[in-house]
Amino acid sequence: MIAYVTVGADDIGQAKRFYSAFLLPLDYILDEGPEGLSYALPVPAGQKPVFPDFYVKPTFNGNPASAGNGAMIAFEASSQGQVRALHATALAAGGSDEGQPGFRESYGPHFNVSYLRDPQGNKIALFSSNPNEPGRDG
Repeated sequence: MIAYVTVGADDIGQAKRFYSAFLLPLDYILDEGPEGLSYALPVPAGQKPVFPDFYVKPTFNGNPASAGNGAMIAFEASSQGQVRALHATALAAGGSDEGQPGFRESYGPHFNVSYLRDPQGNKIALFSSNPNEPGRDG
C-alpha cells in the first residue's frame, strides 16, 4: 500500500491554491507547516487512516523542483460531474489543461477522467468510475 506521495514546489502559496481547489472538495484536510503542505483524509475515531497522504514541499536539496517524466498522480472523485467541476476549479486555481473531462477509448466504459498539470508541471488525473452513472457507450 502506498502511504504517501510527495511532490516538490518552488512556490508553496501557488501550490496551496491549486491543490486546495480540488483536494478540499474531495474531503482532504490541509495541515500547513514550515515544511510545506500535508493533505490527508480525516480519520474517524477508532479507525485506521485512509492512505495515501499527499504532501507538497520545497525540495530538500534546495534545487528547483521538477516534474517527473511519465509520473502522474490520480485522485478519485465521486461522480462525472465532480470530475468536470474539479477540473475547472483546478484550472482556475493555476493549473493547465492536459485533457478535458470525458471517457477515453482505451479505458473501461465507466472510467471518466480529466488531466491537468499543477503550476510546477506535475501531471494530475481526476477520475470517476462510478458504475451507477452512464458509461461511455450510453
